[in-house]
Amino acid sequence: MNNGAYPLIFERSRSGRTGFSLPQNDVEEMDVDGLFDEDYKRKEKADLPEVSELQLIRHYTGLSSRNHGVDTGFYPLGSCTMKYNPKINEDVARLPGFSHIHPFQEESTVQGALHWMYDLQESLSEITGMHTVTLQPAAGAQGEWTGLMMIRAYHEERGDTGRTKVIVPDSAHGTNPASATVAGFEAVTVKTDERGLVDIEDLKRLVDEHTAALMLTNPNTLGLFEEDIVEMATIVHDAGGKLYYDGANLNAILGYTRPGDMGFDVVHLNLHKTFTGPHGGGGPGSGPVGVTEELEPYLPKPLLVKQEDGYGFEYERPQSIGRVKPYYGNFGINLRAYTYIRTMGAEGLKRVSEYAVLNANYMMRRLEKSFELPYSQHCKHEFVLSGSIQKKLGVRTLDMAKRLLDFGYHPPTIYFPINVEEAMMIEPTETEAKETLDDFIDTMERIAEEAEHDPEKVQEAPFTTVVGRLDETTAARKPVLKYQPEE
Repeated sequence: MNNGAYPLIFERSRSGRTGFSLPQNDVEEMDVDGLFDEDYKRKEKADLPEVSELQLIRHYTGLSSRNHGVDTGFYPLGSCTMKYNPKINEDVARLPGFSHIHPFQEESTVQGALHWMYDLQESLSEITGMHTVTLQPAAGAQGEWTGLMMIRAYHEERGDTGRTKVIVPDSAHGTNPASATVAGFEAVTVKTDERGLVDIEDLKRLVDEHTAALMLTNPNTLGLFEEDIVEMATIVHDAGGKLYYDGANLNAILGYTRPGDMGFDVVHLNLHKTFTGPHGGGGPGSGPVGVTEELEPYLPKPLLVKQEDGYGFEYERPQSIGRVKPYYGNFGINLRAYTYIRTMGAEGLKRVSEYAVLNANYMMRRLEKSFELPYSQHCKHEFVLSGSIQKKLGVRTLDMAKRLLDFGYHPPTIYFPINVEEAMMIEPTETEAKETLDDFIDTMERIAEEAEHDPEKVQEAPFTTVVGRLDETTAARKPVLKYQPEE
């Protein structure tokens, strides 16, 4: 039985058990011989588990109780804004008028849905300072690629085909250089200075007639606001390039400043982060993109617009980069974000930033007594510690992350950004109570003491979890992705 661990659904299976019933098939069976290549036909009957409905419910309910989520515990995952998702969002998303409609319905029959989608576009335009927004991209990385493809189309239409470089900070999210490469550009790295910000002199050296764009996150991935953003925008624009905004950290500036006001030409947003759509475990996501008026013609088509007789999609867009996602985006996540924005209002969104920044700075100042703080100025919504002190004692950041599991906490992001040794990236968000922050801080301080006085305990953690320390390297390089019964 799986070495005494929680049984797999296949191991619960007994021949003849069933957990469902279907009506008798009244459709004539179709002869499929000759319709498919033999290589694509299943040679053997699918080996599916046979369990009762009660066994099935108990199995998956048991598995769910072993998962960690923001509804069950603190989730300080830096650069991902894993904050509480208000349940009113779920209530609205399940209203029959939204949950029971189909993307192929006539536009006249879904005017309510199109209305709120258009309102969401307008709200995001106001929040970001962009001229027009599309809801089509289904994730932040796809939003990045979409924005870069529009920048590419803009340069190509002007005959400026020599712009092949996209400049990316060395502290950037990994998706930035990846998106630039997939969009057909060469990713070029600009250094971080001693303040943790973009090195202006290095940027000046890199920007030239081949620069297509500069990709920035502001605040950056160190949780620091790029103070020279206006100067950077001028440097790039004077050279004929465009400025791209990675919206992963928008949670820190809501209501205080906007990417459009900083000089950005393209913005992608992570609605599943800043605007409380549930995410994790691979999705779902949503990555709307906003652009200036100059880049509006290149937006993906169709574009949702307000018409004389209601709302509809505009398909005739000759300069468009084309469709990037079927059915105009991730409907359910977009609806949850719209509900959140309408619930919070302008003042509420501003308070989000205030409390997110306050919580992060409170934690940072308390934890700098036990860990190295590579950049000591005030942070925004997140901050980065270094475990270099503990590493000298034989305890790595990975060990401390494992030890946190014993206290019921999801570890923060570790080993990112890569320009900080033994990095621990912590984002408390605005939704956590001070008591939660204090408990987490106390636990981190306790682990720092253990690293000094009882390092083996930290090195061998965790002890209280369902399984002990896993071999992530083997799991990543030799994954077992299907059930294989023992002989």
